[in-house]
Amino acid sequence: MDRAAMPAQEVSDQRVNLDVISSYQSENGSLSTVSSTVSSEESEKAAYELLAHTPIKSTDAHLVEFSEAMRTVAKALRRVAEGKAAAQAEAAEWKRKYELETAQKQQTKIKDCGSSTGNNLGKLASQRTLETPASDQTACCGNHGICSHEVLQDEVPGSNPRSSHKMVGRKASFRLSWGCNGDKNGQHKHDFVSFEKGDITTAERSNKQILLRWESRPQTVLFITKPNSNPVRVLCAEMVRWLKEHKNINVFVEPWVSKDLLTEDSSHNLVQTWDNDEERKVLHKKVDLIVTLGGDGTVLWAASLFKGPVPPVVAFSMGSLGFMTRFPSQQYRDCLDNVLNGPFSITLRNRLQCRVIRDAAKDELETEEPILALNEVTIDRGISSYLTYLECYCDSSFVTCVQGDGLIISTTSGSTAYSLAAGGSMVHPQVPGILFTPICPHSLSFRPLILPEYVTLRVQVPYNSRGHAWASFDGKDRKQLAPGDALICSISPWPVPTACLVDSTTDFLHSIHEGLHWNLRKTQSLDGPRD
Repeated sequence: MDRAAMPAQEVSDQRVNLDVISSYQSENGSLSTVSSTVSSEESEKAAYELLAHTPIKSTDAHLVEFSEAMRTVAKALRRVAEGKAAAQAEAAEWKRKYELETAQKQQTKIKDCGSSTGNNLGKLASQRTLETPASDQTACCGNHGICSHEVLQDEVPGSNPRSSHKMVGRKASFRLSWGCNGDKNGQHKHDFVSFEKGDITTAERSNKQILLRWESRPQTVLFITKPNSNPVRVLCAEMVRWLKEHKNINVFVEPWVSKDLLTEDSSHNLVQTWDNDEERKVLHKKVDLIVTLGGDGTVLWAASLFKGPVPPVVAFSMGSLGFMTRFPSQQYRDCLDNVLNGPFSITLRNRLQCRVIRDAAKDELETEEPILALNEVTIDRGISSYLTYLECYCDSSFVTCVQGDGLIISTTSGSTAYSLAAGGSMVHPQVPGILFTPICPHSLSFRPLILPEYVTLRVQVPYNSRGHAWASFDGKDRKQLAPGDALICSISPWPVPTACLVDSTTDFLHSIHEGLHWNLRKTQSLDGPRD
């Protein structure tokens, strides 16, 4: 019989009987609502089948009340079971996170140990060590730092650059370590975050100075000099002669510098250089140290020569204003002695890695060659009289639309350059971050931002923009951005290690005091009203 055609009394009786049967069988465990193997639909079907075989007719009010109470109890038991399952799932998730954190710590310790047995990273690093004698191919001890073969790797895996008689075949190895407040004992922690027994703590790294200690004697120095300067030319020739005669150091110079040195003195014929871009691209495998003579612009030029790893840079001040050139040129012998003997403090200066994606590209993997910038990337309106209109994204999150003269995306090293002039903050160069500074925005509430270093920024010219935009990288390599084009910026894995005269913080404070005369005013006189 169709259920719709059943008398109302019989339907009511069957509902009561169903409640009784459900309550009875829930009590005896045959149709438990807590069980995960029987669904509610199967339970209802089984109850109707049992009802057809065992008809029970009763309209007693007490029985109906009892069935309602049993149904309430069943719901309560179901909620308890669901809560227990959720608690177990949460506990399992916390356990998984703890095991993952423990495994990461163990992997970090294994990586720092540098053992060649069962360590693919160590094997890869040892394979990329170029023309190193067997006596120098010892595994990194990893006790208190990072070895050079873990940092200085080839930028193009699998490349086989042709050998040249001008290139030196051996490179000095070194190790980076962290000292606390000038303490050079190498004590440090690798972990930034520790998770143990449910407690999250950050490792104390903010007061640590990075030290570079040579493990083998440096043999090759690259000189980068400011052009069109007679004092720089004279000092370069003097320093090259002193390094070759007293330190037995091989010297590389730029091609135009080599011609000038040979013109002045034929004894400089042993100074080496490169003839083409292919030889320049493998300089990081040969050069142990870079010496710059000039200002910050010379340091920027030196960094631009290396698209991958950069050797340590010793910057001598021979420019008008330098935040990265802390070494006095008059005392170059003492300074170079200290650096060549080591250890010495360094500042790891992050660089921006930028890619331009054209609107005509099929996908975002089709990009132009990446460009590295040590100071900043500037997107401006160029010669256009219209406001720059840019859409900005941080990872997958929308940031804002820039309407003004432009935008500066800066490293912390570049915080004292163009970004500072546009109203950005001065930031210590070892603070991990990216500065997001507008240029003359058409909004009083548009203030600069400092974003974490791990984000990826996307700046796109929208299709409804009135004009084009122009991007420049450290003031050069200017590129036009048409509507639909985008610029992708992130932190490069290859920082620029610059040597410190004292330490990173002392050098930074000295630079803003002496270079910018930061907070310089006359002291208030003692005479006058007092409390």
